[in-house]
Amino acid sequence: MKAWTEDLVTGISRAHGVDDLFAQICKSARSLGFERCAYGLRRPSPFTRPRIFLLNDYDPRWRRRYEEAGYLAVDPTVLHATRSLTPIVWSDALFCETPALWAEARSFGLCVGWAQSCFDADGSVGLLSLSRSHERLTEKELRAKDMPLRWLVNVAQISLSSALTAIASGEPPRLTRREREVMQWTADGKTSLEVGDILGISVDTVNFHVNNVLVKLGTANKTAAVARLAVRLFH
Repeated sequence: MKAWTEDLVTGISRAHGVDDLFAQICKSARSLGFERCAYGLRRPSPFTRPRIFLLNDYDPRWRRRYEEAGYLAVDPTVLHATRSLTPIVWSDALFCETPALWAEARSFGLCVGWAQSCFDADGSVGLLSLSRSHERLTEKELRAKDMPLRWLVNVAQISLSSALTAIASGEPPRLTRREREVMQWTADGKTSLEVGDILGISVDTVNFHVNNVLVKLGTANKTAAVARLAVRLFH
């Protein structure tokens, strides 16, 4: 798992923007034996009509059909995600009340699936869904891949929720404590290696936080990010 984790963190740290971030999540999902990937985020505000963001690499025809049929409102995986952090495996029993949705999904190769949600402190809910067209998920496979799957869910939530929220809100992005620490040392001229030594974290982790800041600020590199943060301090 160490090599897989390092590849995931390195890929995320080098990504620029939502599309790159999601592409890396999909790549890591494929290395775990899945063919398709989807991520959804529900923001808690506005209260009467929460914002919904959807990313996936599904067949465009299925994306259109899913939206036109209003399946998001009745999708049992989505309903489960709002109530529980427990991973769920797609099954006939799960979709017993939505047989049309289940049948149509399978007609597009979405036959075997796994999903898990993740909650943010601000009330946002993210859901990562992984699927493939064949080979059912056995208990043995799920036990063997439990840790990397949980890793992938959390990395997807940390990176994609921040990026989507920053882009959609148009408000000054909020940096986490660790992101602020990393950028403060970066502004002081420290390299990623030096920042890692100071904070007691790996270079890949430093780059992971830097990339999150780049995405939140909409900048292409560390220098531009530091400059933008400096401007914010004086306005």
